[in-house]
Amino acid sequence: MSPLRRTLAAAAALLTLTAAACGTDAEAAGQTTTLRYQGSVGQVTLPELAADLGYLGDVKLDWIGNVTGGPADIQATATGQSDFGGAFNGAIVKLAAAGAPITAVVSYYGSDAQTFQGYYVRQDSPIRGPRDLIGRKVGMNTLGAHAEAVLKTWLVQGGLTPAEIGRVELVALPPVNTEQSLRARQIDVAVLGGVIRDKAVANGGVRTVFTDHELLGAFSAGAYVFRDDFVRRNPETVRAFVGGVGQAIEWARAQPRETVVARLEQIIAKRGRNEDPSLVRYWKSSGVAGKGGLITDREFTTWIDWLADAGELKGERPKPGDIYTNDYNPFASGGGAA
Repeated sequence: MSPLRRTLAAAAALLTLTAAACGTDAEAAGQTTTLRYQGSVGQVTLPELAADLGYLGDVKLDWIGNVTGGPADIQATATGQSDFGGAFNGAIVKLAAAGAPITAVVSYYGSDAQTFQGYYVRQDSPIRGPRDLIGRKVGMNTLGAHAEAVLKTWLVQGGLTPAEIGRVELVALPPVNTEQSLRARQIDVAVLGGVIRDKAVANGGVRTVFTDHELLGAFSAGAYVFRDDFVRRNPETVRAFVGGVGQAIEWARAQPRETVVARLEQIIAKRGRNEDPSLVRYWKSSGVAGKGGLITDREFTTWIDWLADAGELKGERPKPGDIYTNDYNPFASGGGAA
């Protein structure tokens, strides 16, 4: 067993020593220790938090720009423009089923009682149920991902036919503009999540039609992926990344909310991208269900079945085990931070 694995398996290992061992192992093996990635305006990703906390050891992050949607992020990873990317698990299923050589390695967002995606309307809107959406416009951050899949699941459960669902118009909007578009009556429903949702609710004048948490319960909804060839060449770097992200998830879960928010504000201030830090002040949780970002079959089978039933998957349904792995996550064997 390598020094890295012995360190990660030690239940009470010091986090700084664990992270340092990860980075040292990767460097000693001649592996890539700088990971190119895309960020999000005004927000702090879990890898960025992990790096700031020192959980990535010698593995460094190289920000190459921002992205507004998960499908574009993992497409960039699949084509080699970035080293890792994150997206809704259904989008990962679609890309993998299309033949992209990618594997999901750790969950990074999800829905729980504190953090969820809600479908919001103006307070005076007549929209109450699924049938009220026929002929209406729904704004969301990207098409073909989490928001669309959850919406269509809700519409199907509400008894709408495929033809009726086709009359619900989906509009792609940057998350920071969605609330404004709803209030300006450019759209009828806004899909809002996380800190953007909390900010809109705090501004008043909107109400919830339904949420993904109400519909599906608590679940991890998206994961970070690497290309398979990158994983083969750089297994210890991937292990360090996954372990660090897992530790960041558990750090945020264990800290008082004010402590996490203060850290996120500090990260935004230090990186100097001329961003508005107000969004992170509404942070509540990552929403990740599994300890340390562990992934479960259910978090992929739900969307494999939905995509197959919707006719968006050709041939045999992919198996979850062919799309994700927990092999690089120290929490799978009881390691990582407690």
